[in-house]
Amino acid sequence: MATQETIIRTATHDDAEAIAAIYAPYVTDTVITFEEVVPAVAEWRRRIDNVIERGLPFLVADLGGEVAGYAYAGPWRTRPAYRHSVEDSIYLAPHRTGKGLGRALLSALLTGCTEAGVRQVIAVIAVIADAGGGASTGLHRAFGFTEAGRLRAIGRKHGQWIDTVFMQRDLRPEPGDGSGQSAR
Repeated sequence: MATQETIIRTATHDDAEAIAAIYAPYVTDTVITFEEVVPAVAEWRRRIDNVIERGLPFLVADLGGEVAGYAYAGPWRTRPAYRHSVEDSIYLAPHRTGKGLGRALLSALLTGCTEAGVRQVIAVIAVIADAGGGASTGLHRAFGFTEAGRLRAIGRKHGQWIDTVFMQRDLRPEPGDGSGQSAR
């Protein structure tokens, strides 16, 4: 059986419809995102532009012409002192999970963040209160992210209280900064 090659590339406006379709079930059926209204395709085009105009990566996993997932780095906070820190987001089409696409996207995203001069990447992972983060925490841990904290019962969606787990990765630790982490 032949396998299709996965190409990780920068997202374009032409990808917005596929991105919207991938994200929609996460909004409507899960607590993985705190959004409660599915963003329109036009909104995704605006988000792509916003990320790329900031010099940050917005990537898609292209599997034989099909957008099978996407990842991007957005500003962690808007105040200027946070300009070297970003939050990552990774979403896969439900039928494309467990095939290594998340790993490929996160690897390319971290490379793009390093090239953009990012110092800290923050993952904010929503979990049902008192539960673990599952695949997302495992993926981030595999790339050197460490847990930086948890906000308990910070959101409510689909009748459930949701925690957020914060994970952090220092992309360019300086000698003697005490982080104990190294860039990969």
